[in-house]
Parts: sequence; structure tokens; C-alpha cells
Amino acid sequence: MYPAYLEDAEPAILRQPVLYADINYDVGETNGRFFAALRDHGRITATCCAACARSYVPPRLSCPECFAKLKDWVDVSDTGTVVSFTIVREPGMLQPVARPYVLALIRLDGADTALAHYLGDVDAAAVKTGMRVRAVLADECMGNIWDIRYFKPVGDSA
Repeated sequence: MYPAYLEDAEPAILRQPVLYADINYDVGETNGRFFAALRDHGRITATCCAACARSYVPPRLSCPECFAKLKDWVDVSDTGTVVSFTIVREPGMLQPVARPYVLALIRLDGADTALAHYLGDVDAAAVKTGMRVRAVLADECMGNIWDIRYFKPVGDSA
């Protein structure tokens, strides 16, 4: 069932202290480029597969369809469509928004995959799949996913 080297392995145990700590990590070349374009230019970018012509947001190193290395980048729209969502009513660790909140999968125009992010400026009961939304950028961008504060409804969805 598992490779032989895992059959006799002890389970990994992670003990989490009661206090939370900031964790700093290198986002890598791909995510670094994504976050830099967002921070410096307010643009949402995607990696694009030359072989499959598919665009990936969040960006990826390789195409999951044909396994080609992704070297090309394209800008995608800051508007998109809610393809799935959940309304969170229970407390969670380190959530930066008040409950209840809506966490949605948003397929941005020009992308073939969906980005998970919060919806704002919307009544949770009014959210539906197919809703059109637009990114609301932070006033001061820092080079992370919070440079997109949230997505809000646009057009007939508002």
C-alpha cells in the first residue's frame, strides 16, 4: 500500500504551543513574481502553459495537464466569477475577518483555475455561484495575498 520506507516509520507529531508566532518563509521565485506584480503594479498575473494554453492563478511551476514547465506569464483580469463558496460562522485560528464571512473560489477572467479568497461588501445570504466579483486592493500593498483585501460583487451581482 505505502512504499516500504514508510511502513515502519513513526508518526510525525507536531505540538503547537498556546501562543501563536509569526512564521517567515521564502515564497519562492514563482509566488514572489506573482506577489511583486500585485504589490508594485496592482496586477494579477498567471503562469501560462505554452503547450495547453491554460493559465493558472495562483501561479504554478508546472502544468498539471501536460507536466510542462511553466515559463510564460500573462496578466488576468481583476474581475471573475464565483464558482463555489462557503459561509464561515465558527471561529478559526488567526482569521483576520469577522464572522460570518464568505470564502469563495473565484475564477478570474483569463484564468483556467480558481483562487480562494474572501468576499466583502456583500450580505452572505445573497452570495451565489455565478456571481460576478472584482478584486478590492489594499491601500498599502505589502507583497502578499492580503494585497487583495477581498472581492466584491459587481454589475447585476451587486
